[in-house]
Amino acid sequence: MEVMCTVSSGRACSKKFKLLLLIIFQFEIHTVTGLWPLPQTVISSMERYTLNPQDFHFNYGRNSAVKQGCSILDAAFKRYFSLIFPGYLSVNDTLHFGEEKTFTLSITVDQDDCDGYLNADSSERYHLNVSGQHAVLNAETVWGVLRGLETFSQLVYQDDLGRLFVNKTEIHDFPRFPYRGILLDTSRHYLPLQAILRTLDAMTYNKFNVFHWHIVDDPSFPYQSHTFPNLSRKGAFHPTTHIYTQADVRRVVSYARLRGIRVIPEFDSPGHTKSWGKGQPDLLTPCYRGGTPSGKFGPVNPSSRGTYQFLAKLFKDVALAFPDSYIHLGGDEVEHSCWRSNPDVRVFMQKMGFGGDLTKLETYYMENIVNITSALNKTAIMWQDVFDHKPLKSPSVVEVWKRGCYLCKMYRVTKAGLMVILASPWYLDQPGPTHNWARYYNVWPLAFKGTEEQKKLVIGGEVCMWGEYVDAANLAPRLWPRSSAVAERLWSDERQTSSVEKAFPRLQDFRCKMLRRGIQAEPLLVGHCRHEYEAV
Repeated sequence: MEVMCTVSSGRACSKKFKLLLLIIFQFEIHTVTGLWPLPQTVISSMERYTLNPQDFHFNYGRNSAVKQGCSILDAAFKRYFSLIFPGYLSVNDTLHFGEEKTFTLSITVDQDDCDGYLNADSSERYHLNVSGQHAVLNAETVWGVLRGLETFSQLVYQDDLGRLFVNKTEIHDFPRFPYRGILLDTSRHYLPLQAILRTLDAMTYNKFNVFHWHIVDDPSFPYQSHTFPNLSRKGAFHPTTHIYTQADVRRVVSYARLRGIRVIPEFDSPGHTKSWGKGQPDLLTPCYRGGTPSGKFGPVNPSSRGTYQFLAKLFKDVALAFPDSYIHLGGDEVEHSCWRSNPDVRVFMQKMGFGGDLTKLETYYMENIVNITSALNKTAIMWQDVFDHKPLKSPSVVEVWKRGCYLCKMYRVTKAGLMVILASPWYLDQPGPTHNWARYYNVWPLAFKGTEEQKKLVIGGEVCMWGEYVDAANLAPRLWPRSSAVAERLWSDERQTSSVEKAFPRLQDFRCKMLRRGIQAEPLLVGHCRHEYEAV
């Protein structure tokens, strides 16, 4: 039907027709408000269906490549049942077939990848169709199903009497970027396991898919290595209470896998390694003053053969603990003065033909550890400092983090044919008003002048939550909902999400959803959540 008048136009409309248009207009606002990040396409209607826990069932579709018993989907069904129906913690009989007079959500998956892990090439595309007392969720992979289940849970809304509804809706959706990460720093302040797991939950709600675990640094070495137990025994804040055991790492990796999240560890070197030296003698470079040792130590010693023997064993240990094909090797902020003062390092540099160029020595070190990790079938991610010294070999990934013209840097990295991750505009560790979420929302990762081939090398971005001023007490409020702004920028079509004003009511509504799910997200502005939530 062609609409000949509108609510806001000057054309004459009947009062009844104006009222109908106003209802449609308000419904569309309500429907879109319930979704974050915004899907690629949404078609919705005023037709709605009642949901209640006794008559709601998940179902494996008959034509699905994945049959009943997929651990990832079964765990997701139980999680989302509890999220859709708060207070119903778990229902063991939610998987039914051929039920009548019930609302059924049928799942169809094209590929049987239930036993695997999300990886850099995994599809997260899904199609969700809610119509009648039935919804169908189709995806190429189980990871797409997880994203679709999150979207379906956000479509469910509650009236003033507490009744739950979902409207007739069709959604086609997929992420804009394949890498959408959150970095947590567990060296400067130790984060208890539950704080990490809760963050993984919140990441799922926001459709983030990479947990970048900056697990060790100068202040402490909490990772408990099988091969080198003294690293945590002597380098952690406490050898038993402030460490991550191998069992802890397995739990994080497993918990993340069930939520479609990759876990990428970072072992930053040769700088940021003071804690390493406490448990591994002769690893760090002795500093000299006036021709004699000063008693202080600098970065990892790149001139010692023993350094690379140690790192080969350590990274083998790490590769066994973290199954993802990526590993972050750091390489940032290397202080050169200690290397310059050490006579053995200077002799080594002359032998290698480096002269007095310490950046060549740093490049030599990074190339060696990239070779070590490549032999373990790992793709290296490195901070942009490494690229600044010398262009890297593909398939290495550069993470842009420095202030200044980050788009200029992304242009240069992609011009060199390397993949890039954007982080510099999304450092959220410093305190600031929640309303500055718009600052993080108005970032356009592809706004640099480059070819389409260059822009395809931008694989995504991530929020960085460094630990100088962050521990478990303020982690969640500082992350959320500001990180949600980044989540939408990395998932959604920027042409549909360019307006801060239009995004604000959706983010307000989504912040309330996170509160109801136990995520302590800060308020955006004066106001209240429509429905009660329990503070955790």
